[in-house]
Amino acid sequence: MEHSTTLLQEFAAQKYQGRLAEIYISQNVLAYQAKRYQEAIRKFEELYGPGEAEIYSAPGRSEVGGNHTDHQHGEVLAASINLDAIAVVRKSGKNQIQLLSDGYPMITADLSSLENKKEEEGTSIGLIRGMVYGLKKNGHQVGGFQAYVTSDVLNGAGMSSSAAFEVLVGTILSGLYNDMSISPIEIAQVAQYAENVYFGKPCGLMDQMACSVGGLIHIDFADPSNPIVEKVGVDFSAYRHSLCITDTKGSHADLTDDYAQIPQEMKKVAAFFGKGFLREVTPEDFYKDIPKLRKKCGDRPVLRALHFFEEDKRVEREVSCLKEGDFQGFLQAVKESGDSSFKYLQNIYTNKDVQNQSVSIGLAASDSILPGHGASRVHGGGFAGTIQAFVADDFVEGYRKMLDGIYGEGSCHVLKVRPFGGIRVV
Repeated sequence: MEHSTTLLQEFAAQKYQGRLAEIYISQNVLAYQAKRYQEAIRKFEELYGPGEAEIYSAPGRSEVGGNHTDHQHGEVLAASINLDAIAVVRKSGKNQIQLLSDGYPMITADLSSLENKKEEEGTSIGLIRGMVYGLKKNGHQVGGFQAYVTSDVLNGAGMSSSAAFEVLVGTILSGLYNDMSISPIEIAQVAQYAENVYFGKPCGLMDQMACSVGGLIHIDFADPSNPIVEKVGVDFSAYRHSLCITDTKGSHADLTDDYAQIPQEMKKVAAFFGKGFLREVTPEDFYKDIPKLRKKCGDRPVLRALHFFEEDKRVEREVSCLKEGDFQGFLQAVKESGDSSFKYLQNIYTNKDVQNQSVSIGLAASDSILPGHGASRVHGGGFAGTIQAFVADDFVEGYRKMLDGIYGEGSCHVLKVRPFGGIRVV
């Protein structure tokens, strides 16, 4: 560990500009990031006093393919992005974690008691306790620390700010107490456990895996305890296209049931065949038994299962196209994924409030101007939140201007795929 005052001086002297360029890719954000890191160190010193410190980072994620397939043990294509949560930290002599996230009250988690607490469901302290418990249960060293966290991952906008936070906590514990020896895959699995059990949200594993492993990755969840993770080496800038994520400003309030019904209805179809998950059902058996499924399960579960089977194949096609340099084929698959989510998965708006369709508006606007210039799709869980588009570089400014005109200045974010997941920065 270096002294926090030394770190502050070194960032001011631009000693770490090369490191920041590796992490954040775009030269346009380096000045912002250098200032951000310096402000974080100052805040850490205000909270805990000058002294030894390390800095950790965990990125947000962008789902590229595989909308709502991970919880059925399917395949996904996902990427870490150059928006992240960073933490300035040091070990403490106490058996507790003190953590302040910018804009939130101080959290103090007593590590002498790691059992799941009902009253902590839906809270950051619940996620922290779940991460510590999960890593300790797996045989790793855990202990107290002090941290100041600041994040530019958009909260509630489909970039998985909660997964970034979980992975950040896991990476800190890996660095402070385990010499960075805990694998990114294990950190992701523990993060999913913390979110499922301690936070009370029935999420899949894709968000945590993309945040933890980093880069553009193809993940096969056929065996969730041992997922197959393959890095897909592609530089979107080589195809003169940018990744645009637009926050459509829709409210996530009262959408828990809408999200929960997707895996529930997919599992209902799987149960018809005596299976726990759709990945265990063959597409041939599914299509053959659609008449019986409609009577037993209802039409929407059948449509959502149909989306799963076709989306799983699309992920493989996206990966194949990128490996073969067929970028137009990749864009076509992206567009097909979005269309399937709208028509079959039906996660673009809630039928409880049909007059609020912020995601639908964004997709419709994108469809009106993107043909020949890119492709768009819903991003993440759906119902509210964000849309994703791959846009030709010479069209990005026009696209951004149109989407910002609908949702407000700064709604459309032009991002880069970052090559790192959870890391110790310095």
